[in-house]
Amino acid sequence: MSQDDKPLVWLEGEVKTPPFSLEARLEAGFLLRRLQQGESLGMPQSRPMPVIGSRCHELRINDENTTWRVIYRIDEDAIVVADVFQKKTQTTPASIIRNCQRRLDDYDNA
Repeated sequence: MSQDDKPLVWLEGEVKTPPFSLEARLEAGFLLRRLQQGESLGMPQSRPMPVIGSRCHELRINDENTTWRVIYRIDEDAIVVADVFQKKTQTTPASIIRNCQRRLDDYDNA
């Protein structure tokens, strides 16, 4: 990691094998690294999640039989990971949205 890279701040979740396959873990790590280096990702790797908050996005990781999501926010000084979860439906569950909003509020007010 270079001095110019933004650190990752993990509020919840982790990317490890298992439950991620090795290939999915490597893809998630590669995409997070690109974010740390200041690159802006778009579809299909990432999409904005304004329902959670400004500067919030989700990484989309397709695994062998599972789809993973990494909810993150791009701050000036860090990439803040609010959650990692297995996506089972087309819409993001309301409980995930509420938990991410709460975690980010707690982080901002700490």
